[in-house]
Amino acid sequence: MDALAPAPRPAYRVRLSSWTCSFRYPNLISGFQPTLHVPPLSTVLGLLNAAAGRYLPHQQLELGYVFDFAGLAVDVETIWMVAGAKRKNAQKEDVVVASNNVKSNPVRREFLFEGHLTLYLFDEALAAAFRQPAYQLLLGRSGDLATVDDIRQVTLHPVAGPARLRGQVVPLHPYYLPGQVQALPQYFTNTLPRQNLGTQAYSVLSPREAAVEAAVPAWYDADARDEAAAQRRQQVGSRPEAPDIFLHQLQLAAYAAAG
Repeated sequence: MDALAPAPRPAYRVRLSSWTCSFRYPNLISGFQPTLHVPPLSTVLGLLNAAAGRYLPHQQLELGYVFDFAGLAVDVETIWMVAGAKRKNAQKEDVVVASNNVKSNPVRREFLFEGHLTLYLFDEALAAAFRQPAYQLLLGRSGDLATVDDIRQVTLHPVAGPARLRGQVVPLHPYYLPGQVQALPQYFTNTLPRQNLGTQAYSVLSPREAAVEAAVPAWYDADARDEAAAQRRQQVGSRPEAPDIFLHQLQLAAYAAAG
C-alpha cells in the first residue's frame, strides 16, 4: 500500500431493517408524495437522537451509511383535514381551535419495502445507544418502525483507485457525481418550529441503479465484502455486493447552541 495512503481504522457497524420506509422529498407538501431512494443525513441523525433518547448537539461528526431496499410501491392513504376556527379564550384573546369542519384528502404516497440501513460510526457511545434504544427507531414516518439486527466492530480499509458507490448520498460539490440531485438538510434544530441546518445539494445514488465509479475518497468493509461473496456462491443468480463507503465529515459546531 502507498505510504501516503490512510491506514485502516476501526469502526462500529450498526445494521437496521424495516418492513417499510419512506423519505419524503423536501418541499413537497400535497399531491403525489414520492420517496427518496436513500435516507438523507437528517434522518440518520434523527435515528441517533432516538437511540440516545435526547437531542445530540454534535460539535462535529463523522459517519458513513449504505442503504438498500427490496421493492417500491404506491399506497393510497386518506388524510383527514380539520379546519380551524377563531374563539375567545378566558383572557378574551383570539385563539385558533379545531372546528367541526372536517374533510378527507386521499393522497398517493410511494414507500419502500424491506429497507436495510448499514451505519458506520466512530463513537462507541453512539453505537452502544442502539443496543437499548430509548425511543422507537424509524426509517421514515411513525409507521416505518426499524429493528436493530446487528452491532459489531469492524475495520474499514481505504479504497485504492476509483470508488464504487451506491445506496448513499454524496455532496454534489466538489464531486459532481451522476444521480438525482436534491437539496437536503444535514440536521434540524430542537426548537418549535424546527429549522433546517446545513442544507446543501447532494447526489442521491439509488441502490436500484448501477454503482457509480468515481475518484472519491472512500472506504470498504472487508467483512461485508466477504459476506456478499459468500452469498453469491450460495445462491445461483444472486448478485449481492458491498459498495464502498463515503464518510461524511459534518461540522456542526455552529449548531451546538440549539441543544
